[in-house]
Amino acid sequence: MTTLTASGATLRPARTADLPAIERLLADSALPLAGVSEALETFTVAEDGGDIVGVAGLELCRGNALLRSVAITPEWRSRGLGRSLVTHVIADAESRGLRALYLLTTTADQYFPSFGFRPIARDEVPADVRETEEFRSACPASATVMTCPLAGRR
Repeated sequence: MTTLTASGATLRPARTADLPAIERLLADSALPLAGVSEALETFTVAEDGGDIVGVAGLELCRGNALLRSVAITPEWRSRGLGRSLVTHVIADAESRGLRALYLLTTTADQYFPSFGFRPIARDEVPADVRETEEFRSACPASATVMTCPLAGRR
């Protein structure tokens, strides 16, 4: 599914060939690369003129998912592209019938409540999400954990 965003970039599912560009964008944004290649089929990229200018990932964990790897190139920030990507990934999670989304952040805990996320304690996270590499080791223990219930949002 392809969707034009308000900012002019095109959202589309990530392809295997996008992995190097996604990894560069994540590394430039100081985000973990662990588990990205394994979850790539549920990532969404924003593209402009053939260049990857944004990414957001959905890492499926049985009945829940981890929202991860949200990154935008500096020249595309503050144009609504991040909001478009996150909204798109949340809609994807809802269409899959998932119970809830979880995320870990060290910098964006003030950004995600506008999407329905709220902070929770690490011990409240279900085992299927705690088993992800990002949760176990890629993100620091000091990261804020947040959740957004999906059931009943439709």
